[in-house]
Amino acid sequence: MDFPAYLATMPMHAITEIHGEPGLLERFRLEIRAFDAAARERLTAALDLAADLHRDDRRVREPYLNHLLRVAIRMMHHYQVRDVDVIVAGLLHDAVEDHPVELAGLDPLRRLRPGTSDAARGPGAVGDDPTAAALAVLADRFGPRVARLVGAVTNPPYDPGRDRHVQYREHVAASLDREPWARVIKVSDFTDNGVGVIHTVGPKVARSAAKYRPLVPVFRNLIARPDTPLSAPVKRHIFAQLDLAEERFSAILDPN
Repeated sequence: MDFPAYLATMPMHAITEIHGEPGLLERFRLEIRAFDAAARERLTAALDLAADLHRDDRRVREPYLNHLLRVAIRMMHHYQVRDVDVIVAGLLHDAVEDHPVELAGLDPLRRLRPGTSDAARGPGAVGDDPTAAALAVLADRFGPRVARLVGAVTNPPYDPGRDRHVQYREHVAASLDREPWARVIKVSDFTDNGVGVIHTVGPKVARSAAKYRPLVPVFRNLIARPDTPLSAPVKRHIFAQLDLAEERFSAILDPN
């Protein structure tokens, strides 16, 4: 497929609308040219794993991989991130939350009682915590730092007796407080979901706006912190994106 010479300057949602997943994949390849061969190999391996795990997943009108590509491209292009671990974690940020059993290569039918020894479990059995098993696989494949970053942006099980959105906000604030680089991943994810809310359709528009709107001040405070490892111009860019997200949330939720 032929792509325009200006693909590297196009807004990502414009690439999505016009060229779809192939266009985003080409944009990703253009971005990783700035890295050395070893880094490109790691980034490509992470992309391949994300594509395999999310191969059947959809986000309303598009393959789920599009979202992961935009999160990674945004970090490289707009946030000027050159830390390969962070970009790998961005590509895989939903892998453990959405596909822990598949990622860990476990058998969901062989659930054993708590306290069963590792030897008794045998290969391919789901133990007490598929999330921990999946994070261990990421640590083995991409290193413990990648696993730690993915773990920081992975939602824990929710208490069914409490509001899910409140628990989500509490988790985001607490988890990102401890992991400055995880803030970078999560704010790229938030930007794709929040600023990009106008690119979705149906009832999900209002649901997403209600879920994400209270996070705008949370992210503003986290990004403003001195230990957030981004330059001042990048932080200003993110603040502008947060302003745009709030403007769109208001248009959706406060039409009058």
